[in-house]
Amino acid sequence: MKKRVILFLKGVGMGAADIVPGVSGGTIALITGIYEELIESVRGIDFSLFKILFKDGAKEFWLKLNGNFLLTIYLGITAAVFSLASIISYLLENHEYKIWGLFFGLVLSSGVMIIKQVENINNKNIFFLVMGVLIAGLISFLSPASTPNTSLFIFLSGSIAITATILPGISGSFILLLLSKYEFIINAIKNFDLQILFIFASGCIVGLIIFSRVLSYLFKNFKNEILSLLSGFLIGSLVKIWPFRNVLESRINSEGELEAVVTRPELPNLENVDQILFFIIFTIVGYVLINFLQKKSFEDNKE
Repeated sequence: MKKRVILFLKGVGMGAADIVPGVSGGTIALITGIYEELIESVRGIDFSLFKILFKDGAKEFWLKLNGNFLLTIYLGITAAVFSLASIISYLLENHEYKIWGLFFGLVLSSGVMIIKQVENINNKNIFFLVMGVLIAGLISFLSPASTPNTSLFIFLSGSIAITATILPGISGSFILLLLSKYEFIINAIKNFDLQILFIFASGCIVGLIIFSRVLSYLFKNFKNEILSLLSGFLIGSLVKIWPFRNVLESRINSEGELEAVVTRPELPNLENVDQILFFIIFTIVGYVLINFLQKKSFEDNKE
């Protein structure tokens, strides 16, 4: 029971990390020593498991699945996500420049720390770094402030975001930010919108089973190239997190509220000293906080 409680708390740590852009649940899994078992357990989920279920029974199926481990981690992650969703939603609404400053520092620190792990900085890796910056910057600059709330897009968002679990240094929340679905999913969790959560969770399951294998293969065989690309992707995406923006197009949503649809980043208005100061301070706080965490995770990964 003691081991189960400790494992649950590790899952809570992963969930807390997953809901904040800039640090991933994979990073926490590395630090707490469960990353390898987690990835191997996820990779083991395939159709052969169901053959075991029908042939040898539920007990053998559960053992082969490593069910106790996965269930305990899942419960910990879920507990953290639902506990923190309301807090994050409140901060986004009432402390916009502080929370985006914190996120900016977290993501910037992650990008810097990842590029430091590239074993050989050569022309090829620099090319992938620049490509990552350009692609993410272009996506961030051109993508609308809001994206479709259709079932298909929510499903795809979940399937793409969950793949960050196997890549320490990049978080699923960051990917949701890039897809303009972060606040939408946070509000769905806060309001316990079962329809949206079911669609999103289904996408997560499919993405974890299918795409995790592809990303795992790429990470194992093209580690330096992937790290360079990821670092560039994080740095280029800072455009998306920049809170000082000019609204080019807006609309009234279903709740009768004014909602920005198309925005463009701009330099902050020097008259808004408080906004600028809060953003800078919390950017520094985010950078310093994540710097220690990321360093420790990469040191553990090397060992």
